[in-house]
Amino acid sequence: MALTKDLLHKMRKTHGDEKIILSLEEKGFCVSLLKDGKTVELEARDISDFTDMINAGAVSWADYIVDDLRKDAPRIASAMGFSDTLVTTLIKSTRGSYEDFDNEMGILIPAILVDGFDVKIEYLLILLRNGFVLTIHTTEVKRFFRLRRYAKIFMRKIKPNLPSPDKLTLVLIRVIDENNARNFDHLREIETNSDQLSEKLVDVKSPREEIGKDIHMMKHALITYLGGLWETVDVLNSLRYGDPELLTDDQKILQRLGALAMEVNYQIGLAEHMSDVVASGLEVIQSIYNNQLQILNNKLAMLVAYLTVIGTAVLVPNTLATAMSSPAFNLTPADEGWYIALLIGSTILSTVVAYWWVKSKGLLPDSPH
Repeated sequence: MALTKDLLHKMRKTHGDEKIILSLEEKGFCVSLLKDGKTVELEARDISDFTDMINAGAVSWADYIVDDLRKDAPRIASAMGFSDTLVTTLIKSTRGSYEDFDNEMGILIPAILVDGFDVKIEYLLILLRNGFVLTIHTTEVKRFFRLRRYAKIFMRKIKPNLPSPDKLTLVLIRVIDENNARNFDHLREIETNSDQLSEKLVDVKSPREEIGKDIHMMKHALITYLGGLWETVDVLNSLRYGDPELLTDDQKILQRLGALAMEVNYQIGLAEHMSDVVASGLEVIQSIYNNQLQILNNKLAMLVAYLTVIGTAVLVPNTLATAMSSPAFNLTPADEGWYIALLIGSTILSTVVAYWWVKSKGLLPDSPH
């Protein structure tokens, strides 16, 4: 099918391929592999602007950004000819899902977003029909800008003489692989944040009330991230073993789909290993912190023990001096000798007795041998 005159008017030639760029602010992007092996791409705000290109192509991929996936996806999908039943069934799901209606199919796959220890699971909606793949996601996801840049390159690698299901499957695999790659990038961010938390734990001046909250957030981030990866595996396995009519039966191409699931499982293993490493590291740091508290407690106990001895040594003679100064004893200068001897003796005796008692209670360390 030939392109319309209006569409041809918008295009400009670049290295023998038609490249259409309308605005850097466009929400939609489409790339098509034409039946003669050439590729065209277009950016537009209106999804319907891609219709002529898609009809002219052997296989096409369109990517569209919406503000609210559950609210806007049905409208965008309907404009591209997908049934309301397919889209409604997918977006009502609370987790990743897969639906196959023979002549059309859809996939809702997690798109993981990480900001510090704040991990959110957004979703990427992928819709397929013969010769066309449509991806719809929110502004927050933004994971196909790099793929848009190299879209014509990967489209050229698809041989025009391949069966339509083979071409459609290859485009789908490339889209899912790009989404997985962006998900995997966030594991490195979680690891970096965990390392910063460990550094914070080492600092004895760090507020302990904040550290407990940070540890909880880190563990929650890893659990949420792993949950997103497990959802992805479930969707890929459903897609792989569901035997959809639209996709290829070529085992070599299907092996690539299986490789995507294996790669996600590998990332799950890395995330779980990182969780174990971080948990063990936190346990070591917590042990060090507990030892520091124990040392401090021991020092305080020793200080209290010495203060007890000193207080006793001062209190006993002071009590005697107060009592002997009473008029009832009627002391004279002639009593000075034995009075001083009494005070000195009581001080020595009370000190010895107090030291023996504190020592017997284990409040003072044993003398080194």
